[in-house]
Amino acid sequence: MSHDTWQEQLRRGSLDLAILLTVSTGPRYGLAIIQHLEAFTDLVVTEGTIYPILGRLTRDRLLEAEWVEGEAPHARKYYRLTRVGAKRLADMKGEWRAFAEKIERLMTASERAARESH
Repeated sequence: MSHDTWQEQLRRGSLDLAILLTVSTGPRYGLAIIQHLEAFTDLVVTEGTIYPILGRLTRDRLLEAEWVEGEAPHARKYYRLTRVGAKRLADMKGEWRAFAEKIERLMTASERAARESH
């Protein structure tokens, strides 16, 4: 597996969490979610990537969507975290932190072993 492929898998695997975190602070429309991700994470996400994920998260009842008119030249679909989504987000955050901690322990042990062998 190439480095680029590995990075892409890592990015795709974390997009659900990133999107749920983004809307956890309040409703956002699709482009605002994309802009927030770019500003806070350097994750460049296209509309062709984000809208199918938003649709799936909505079907899974983690998000609810509402069309809002009057604030822009056209209606915007705002996504909001549901109660089920908030619970899933809390679970995902715990799992992410636990996983990252395990990988960090592995990296530390590997680096220590490498230093001791030289």
